Amino acid sequence: MTVFVDSALEAVKNIRSGQRIWVHSMAATPWVLLDALAEHALQHRNIELYQLHLEHAEGLAKAVDGGHLAPKAYFASQYNRQLIQEGKADYIPISLSEIPRLFRRREQPIDVALVQVAPPDRHGICSLGISVEATRAACEVASTVIAHINPSMPRTHGDAFIHLNQINIAYEQDLPMPEHSPSVLSEVNRRIGQQVSTLIDDGDCLQMGIGDIPDATLACLRQHEHLGIHTEMFSDGVVPLCESGVIDNSRKRKHPGKLVTGFVMGSKQLYDFVDDNSEVAFLDIEYINSIETICGNPNMVSINSALQVDLSGQICADSLGTHIYSGVGGQLDFVMGASLSEHGRSIIAFPSTAGGGKYSRIVPVLELGSGVVTPRGSVHHVVTEYGIANLRGKSLRERTRALIGIAHPDFREQLARQAFEFWRIRLP
Repeated sequence: MTVFVDSALEAVKNIRSGQRIWVHSMAATPWVLLDALAEHALQHRNIELYQLHLEHAEGLAKAVDGGHLAPKAYFASQYNRQLIQEGKADYIPISLSEIPRLFRRREQPIDVALVQVAPPDRHGICSLGISVEATRAACEVASTVIAHINPSMPRTHGDAFIHLNQINIAYEQDLPMPEHSPSVLSEVNRRIGQQVSTLIDDGDCLQMGIGDIPDATLACLRQHEHLGIHTEMFSDGVVPLCESGVIDNSRKRKHPGKLVTGFVMGSKQLYDFVDDNSEVAFLDIEYINSIETICGNPNMVSINSALQVDLSGQICADSLGTHIYSGVGGQLDFVMGASLSEHGRSIIAFPSTAGGGKYSRIVPVLELGSGVVTPRGSVHHVVTEYGIANLRGKSLRERTRALIGIAHPDFREQLARQAFEFWRIRLP
């Protein structure tokens, strides 16, 4: 039976030292419960917080600094990057598809799940709303589920449903959802989007993430037909293509007619689009990111990004040297799934420089400590604003020539010298 309480602090009052907490992540972060937990935790020690990206998590700082809360991040974000670097939070490198399996196999025990849900319908069924990811699995294994019931949470379909009877403690308050407005695209990102769009054909099934490059790519696909979406997440750029019929999911073998995702993050327009939309299926991320599931769709195209790429094709996407920036996420899941898909292909797209043009993202070797998220043997297309390098089946010499060809012109001569220095590859 669900116990309804009058305050968020009362909802978390039974959490104890040493317990392991899963926090509903992304834009569904139950920040009201987190703020209450930060206050409650001051009387306890080493409460472990497992999470992906969190929104509005700034209130945790005091409790983390005092050793009361111990963040365990499968994905780093703005609030905890510095904490990880200072040793006050832990980063756990793992593919997104593996996290629910960790929970279900009890390799990572979860005592409490903190979630944010849409109110129950007349059948007593709530919805995890705009973020299912690994939270469904956490709710299945947790001894206690504590929910912020928020009438502003969109009600979504698929694996998002959770019955009120599965919630032990509930606190209700109507609060707006965190929004991220689409940014104004730079000329560089527009050019990258145009390059990527040339690799996409009618009837393809797409995976993409959040950010300027996915939005720039989607903006170039308005003349395409019968596109599908099977992705771990999407943002606002998908909505106009669905409304115009460009995305109709008609050519998919897995869930034809359905747009499949694990979570969304964006504007109110996006949240309104997914609210009670039976054509959008929010599914468990273990299933979505399964290589077997991904390759079940023909013409699968994965579009991901990188922080650095070396001349052999190694993709660093989670760190800047030893500084953890994000996470492994689902990049390798989708690179491998797209590779095994009938007529599938993977794309790694990024601006050629960083730091306002000071640094080349294409480098002779990765910076010391950098994480290889996608190994060089699995990379297919690499894209910058200067072109496309197809690395599939290419030798180190061929890769070096192709990657230098899409590097920023200011760095090409230097990279050619470094190719010989590091790899003994002499280019004509």
